[in-house]
Amino acid sequence: MPITLAVDFGSTYTKVVAIDCDDEVLIGVAQSPTTVGDGVMVGLDRALLRLEERSGVKRGDIAVRVASSSAAGGLRMVAIGLVPDLTAEAARRAALGAGAKVLRAFAYELSRRDLEEIARIQPDIILLSGGTDGGERKTILKNAAALASARPKAPIVVAGNRAAEDEVEAILCGAGLEYTIVENVLPELDRLNVEPARAAIRAIFMNRITHAKGLDRAEAFVGRIAMPTPMAVLEGARLLSTGGGACGMGDLVVVDVGGATTDVHSIGSGAPSTPGLVPRGLPEPFAKRTVEGDLGIRVNAPTIVETAGAERVMGALEGRLQRDALLARVRQLAAEVDRVPRDDLDHDLDAALATIAIDAALERHAGRVSTVYTPMGAVQLLHGKDLSAAASVIGTGGVFAYGRNPRRILEAACYDPHSPTSLRPRDPRLLVDRRYIFFAVGLLAPVAPRAAANVMRCHLAEAEDRSGVV
Repeated sequence: MPITLAVDFGSTYTKVVAIDCDDEVLIGVAQSPTTVGDGVMVGLDRALLRLEERSGVKRGDIAVRVASSSAAGGLRMVAIGLVPDLTAEAARRAALGAGAKVLRAFAYELSRRDLEEIARIQPDIILLSGGTDGGERKTILKNAAALASARPKAPIVVAGNRAAEDEVEAILCGAGLEYTIVENVLPELDRLNVEPARAAIRAIFMNRITHAKGLDRAEAFVGRIAMPTPMAVLEGARLLSTGGGACGMGDLVVVDVGGATTDVHSIGSGAPSTPGLVPRGLPEPFAKRTVEGDLGIRVNAPTIVETAGAERVMGALEGRLQRDALLARVRQLAAEVDRVPRDDLDHDLDAALATIAIDAALERHAGRVSTVYTPMGAVQLLHGKDLSAAASVIGTGGVFAYGRNPRRILEAACYDPHSPTSLRPRDPRLLVDRRYIFFAVGLLAPVAPRAAANVMRCHLAEAEDRSGVV
């Protein structure tokens, strides 16, 4: 029985998933804390040992290996563009779609303070864009010169005005900087072209970042790291939506709640679902991802409480924790990122934090409606992606695989009458990734799409609240 092994070197846990692609069967899953400091093979060996103990899969049974990673925080990027709502936004979307965490998006000409902030952030990659093809070119040239003077260590992906390519290349090459030039992310005002930039970001991840994070030590076993974990989840969502050669699930939203971030992936056109709603701004991508770096339920647990207000969290816990005790608990979660719930109160606190994180993440990800008044009367404008008609919302992450109350948590992703202008899913089917295998589906999408999609569909469960020991 030839087995395909999917490995994810996560920021907290290293996960392994064994699948028989011929029979389209999930053989087993296991995980162990990621050991970046001691070498990632230590954690991987422990996860493989647990896989063998639970399912009998030995290393000699594995025929194909694929891997993703977000270990040590994944890809840290800054995006630079011409104006905030055009090329800077296009650059940000390209970065997010490639699985990167965009720390800052800069617009217009870089100032001294901007360069100082980039130096402080120390990104893994810089995405430099600006101007449509044949359009404004002064800004991207100025910004290339500013980067040349600052000499950042990060490689630069240039995805701007094609008419300025040669001059930008001469500036960066003359400064001895590492760079890659790809097609413009915004060749025309109404046309996005983010795939070339995404491919370049992914290539840099595979060729450079895996070594910087120490993952090259694991490549002898797993082969080259195929993609960042968030990109694997996005590709898995795309595969489920379209079907991988079979019947797909249609428009859907995947919410990935992690310890450091909460990611939202939406698949579908996002076109207006009601007559008379007029799209405004850049066209939305069919496969869209946003990452909220302040909404993780471990590293950023204190930030969630601070943002939402301690009273809201205490209310969700029905007064079982007072303010000081709550603040002490979330500080403990931030310090012990691999901590798992030990009692009912721990589970309920995780559920409360995840609910708030999803509510805030969807508020940022989903499109909004605004009304403007013209001589012809009121006009409703759509800003962003209309998710109202999404057929399914899927939850993935430890809080869904091992926690409680998944339905209550996922309901936070749906339409809220208290926020009527937010175009969240109105009546979706709520599902959970009970075996925590979503990343594996994305990794297998290029090599075994039908098997990956069918295995994932078999292991999606209706979101149902439950209590007691899991």
